[in-house]
Amino acid sequence: MKKYFALLLISIISVGAFAQSKLKAGTWRGVLMPAAGGELPFNFEVKDTAGRQQLTIFNAGERFKVKDIRAKGDSVFIHMPLFDSEFKLQHKANTLTGNWIRHLGNRDAVIPFTAQYNVKWRFFEKPATPAYQITGRWSAIFGEGAERDTTVGEFVQKGNRVTGTFLTTTGDYRYLEGTLSGKKLYLSCFDGGHAFLFTATLSDAKTMADGLFGTTSWTAVKNPKAQLPDAYSLTVLKPEYKKIEFSFPDLNGQKVSLNDARFKNKVVILQIMGSWCPNCMDETAYLVNYYKKYHKKGVEVLGLAYERSAEFELARKAVLQEKSHFNVPYPLLLTGYTNNKKETAKSLPMLSNFLAFPTTIIIDKKGDVRKIYTGFSGPGTGIHYTEFANGFERLTDNLLAEK
Repeated sequence: MKKYFALLLISIISVGAFAQSKLKAGTWRGVLMPAAGGELPFNFEVKDTAGRQQLTIFNAGERFKVKDIRAKGDSVFIHMPLFDSEFKLQHKANTLTGNWIRHLGNRDAVIPFTAQYNVKWRFFEKPATPAYQITGRWSAIFGEGAERDTTVGEFVQKGNRVTGTFLTTTGDYRYLEGTLSGKKLYLSCFDGGHAFLFTATLSDAKTMADGLFGTTSWTAVKNPKAQLPDAYSLTVLKPEYKKIEFSFPDLNGQKVSLNDARFKNKVVILQIMGSWCPNCMDETAYLVNYYKKYHKKGVEVLGLAYERSAEFELARKAVLQEKSHFNVPYPLLLTGYTNNKKETAKSLPMLSNFLAFPTTIIIDKKGDVRKIYTGFSGPGTGIHYTEFANGFERLTDNLLAEK
């Protein structure tokens, strides 16, 4: 009888501990507190699905789902499905406190985090009446001197709510969402890999200044004609080359080369990427569907992964996570080089002016490089994503039609 009572007591304690840890279903407001200062907020929703909890992060039109949630006592562990990051939190009633941890190969970056249950606003519960309407295209400059970077901002404002993104020559800042309160603009995005916080003050309807992106200053001027250089013009082959050559192992350790039989007389799309890169993930999602449409027509896709660690097993683990998340049907190779751009240039010496992850190389049926596309305009860029996809498929059709 005593033994039965002890087992029953343990069972009651275990159930009680689980009930304490289980997150309340509904909307939460999370806040990251980076060392640069300020608060980086985002909203997420918790749902109970088939006896398990699932978390969905909101960024404008994006819904980023997270299924790996574990609870023990008053502790909650949330492992992000991409980018090798996680939350380690303490759960008390309607609050979460702890850290977001990014694993960066040889070190961890730790950022304090809190969350409050049943809070649906992002930056302000009651923002001030917006002083201006900022919908439209903006010419923006980030940083100064050698670090100066020209970008294009595109925003849609409805009341106080602002959504949009910044496009750069190396990609975009994905789904930004925020608030215009009076003359002050606040934008944020969190996707498990990168945490973006932008602030700026509007001096009039056409000028943003005194802005901060982390510790980087930025300014912007409304300009409906603002545009970036042609992404097909930035990275090129050196004059003495026509082809790309390499031999890297796949996830099973088998060496793969463009000289292999499967690539002969095929149009080949070579994706230079990394599992740590949000723009690369947007491109991977696109290429998975592209591959399903074009593989049977004579197209092969091949990913070259440049990871935070050059160590095979560590890199393999990170890339397998991406492959599983997107159900990638094409081969992903481990280059043995890190995500440093100089390392990439060293591994592919035929490239001139390598600038960005991702970079996409389009190869014709003779094995010659025909185009190189720098960066990627993801779905957060709206019409730019559609224009890229349409142009990319037209180019593919033309190459397939060549004899």
